[in-house]
Amino acid sequence: MNADHLKTLLNDVHAGRVSVPDALERIKHLPFEDIGYARLDNHRGLRCGFPEVIFCPGKTIAQIVGIMERMVANGGPILATRASAEIYQAVVQKWPAAGYNESARAITLNAPPGPQYDGYILIVTGGTSDIPVAEEARVTAEIMGNRVKTVYDAGVAGIHRLLKSHDEIFDANVIVVVAGMEGALASVVGGLASRPVIAVPTSVGYGASFGGLAPLLTMLNSCAAGVSVVNIDNGFGAGYIAALINRPPMTNQKPS
Repeated sequence: MNADHLKTLLNDVHAGRVSVPDALERIKHLPFEDIGYARLDNHRGLRCGFPEVIFCPGKTIAQIVGIMERMVANGGPILATRASAEIYQAVVQKWPAAGYNESARAITLNAPPGPQYDGYILIVTGGTSDIPVAEEARVTAEIMGNRVKTVYDAGVAGIHRLLKSHDEIFDANVIVVVAGMEGALASVVGGLASRPVIAVPTSVGYGASFGGLAPLLTMLNSCAAGVSVVNIDNGFGAGYIAALINRPPMTNQKPS
């Protein structure tokens, strides 16, 4: 349940459209609901502005569907990451409106009809092989209500490809840079942009890239002051942080 759903429920109680017992029944599982194999953080949408996200690896299809059933009942957008096509087939049979980004391996349901915030997030990749991680960032940012632009395959080996997109770089509110190999692209973009740059090292590269460790260390050692770094292949984390930066501050106050 997110803030909009709770406001609607409270207004319905005030107007007499929903009884107090019915309202209590709907919100009794806040702040979490124990379904045996998972404790669903139903309160997260109210605290953080976006519901809990389902990480699919390690879960059975039955568990994933069961978690989604409870989340659908609570309302709000749903994002499931690192989902296989087999998982999606089980989900779409129950919810035909569910979407699937094969490259990102992400399932979405009840996504907003369009961007909810001004400005846009720019996602840049070093190479085509980095696109799956970038797409995970894009899907995450979009379901959180943000407009996203992409510049793919613009690595430092052909720097003119990146410089051609200078308008998109200068106008973006926040930039996500996804790169493997040596990971130098994040420093280059950070040296051009006046906005925050979120660097995502990928496991793309030859042996000495050590499965993404080499670009991770390069990005952590960036001489561009505006660069922050998430974990290897963590497109979801980068997209989530970019969405938080791009949206207006939440108006909820600290508890007294």
